[in-house]
Amino acid sequence: MHRAIPPIQKYMTTTPVTVQQNTTIAEAHKLMQEHNFRHLPVMKGTEFFGVVSDRDLKLMESFTGVDPSKATVGDIAHKDAYTISPDAQTDDVVKTMATHKYGSALIIDNKKVVGIFTTVDAMNAFAEVLEALLKK
Repeated sequence: MHRAIPPIQKYMTTTPVTVQQNTTIAEAHKLMQEHNFRHLPVMKGTEFFGVVSDRDLKLMESFTGVDPSKATVGDIAHKDAYTISPDAQTDDVVKTMATHKYGSALIIDNKKVVGIFTTVDAMNAFAEVLEALLKK
């Protein structure tokens, strides 16, 4: 029996923490450390603006002349982030992420961030699928 591949909304992290584009790099980095995540969607008001990673923040903090308490995430956010709809097929999302070496996919619905799917989420989905196969 062949089962349909579930949409990404089954495996995504729902309602991820977001920041506004005027949030400082220092504030964003602290938030990421407190919550132990590596990708942070950046918003412009209520609409998705881009994404920053912990690596982006660490790199900016290492530059001479950059004051993390003044520079903002809006200055460094990746505006060309990989975005998908909640009904995107999980296998397509994972293949795209692997091909392009994306660390996350932002799930957008009506210009609002409704979820995030990261490599950690992909590993959890993989473990779930393996477990189901091995129980057969």
